[in-house]
Amino acid sequence: MAGQDLKTSVKGQILSTSDLPTLPSVLDEVTKLVDDPNSSTEQVAKVISQDQVLSAKVLKMVNSPIYGFPGRITTIQHALVLLGLNVIRGIIISTSVFDMIQKAMGGLWEHSIGCALASGAIAKAAGFEDPEEFTVAGLLHDLGKVVTAVQLPELNEAVRMTVKEKDICYYDAERLILGFGHDRINAWLARHWNLPPNVREAMTYHHHPDRAQFYQQTAAVVHVGDFLVRLFEYGNGGDDQIAYFKPAAMKILKLKMKDLEPVMDELSDQFMEVSGLTF
Repeated sequence: MAGQDLKTSVKGQILSTSDLPTLPSVLDEVTKLVDDPNSSTEQVAKVISQDQVLSAKVLKMVNSPIYGFPGRITTIQHALVLLGLNVIRGIIISTSVFDMIQKAMGGLWEHSIGCALASGAIAKAAGFEDPEEFTVAGLLHDLGKVVTAVQLPELNEAVRMTVKEKDICYYDAERLILGFGHDRINAWLARHWNLPPNVREAMTYHHHPDRAQFYQQTAAVVHVGDFLVRLFEYGNGGDDQIAYFKPAAMKILKLKMKDLEPVMDELSDQFMEVSGLTF
């Protein structure tokens, strides 16, 4: 029962909106427009473009090697048409909390960017449409770690010490100290921020893709992406362990391990290209 009380109290602290990473007010306006069947891409682009700093960050991200578009995307409307609103919303969230990610854990931004790249490459290898949606799920997959660092610094320090002392992965240390992992926090956050269901399920089930209800493929792509980026030791997810790999993920994706070889060749070049991408 005490463990349950801790969970409830921790959930309350994590979701206390006064301290949650504040997202630009633009996102609320964009969400309202999306819910309005009479709104147009042009209107959505206009709202985002009014925030010049945010627009610059979004355009920097969409023109980075992560999305791989030849030629430059010069307007928000062009970005929306090419990538879709779910991707642009994910980019707005990740770039808005960039400073927080940098402070929360050294190397976590690079790890997130690496997982985004890997997720896009795996989605292409599996033949899925709109690989950019998988890319943004990879980009946001560890946001729960950031929120723990901001909301619960003492418990976060205990998690880090447990990783070192017991030589276990960050996810296992979280469950020992908090009673749950960042995947649970991701689920709360994704609901709180009203993220699309495919991104929400990938954030929630990237450690257990076979448990996802509707979007197993998205969760499986991010699971394999997380594994590959750790294999390359690009960035840092909070420990130096290779993530536990679930063979079920490859079954869900209908891929064999040999199918990942060209993906890994591609990634080794891309990691060099995105090195040092900041906002």
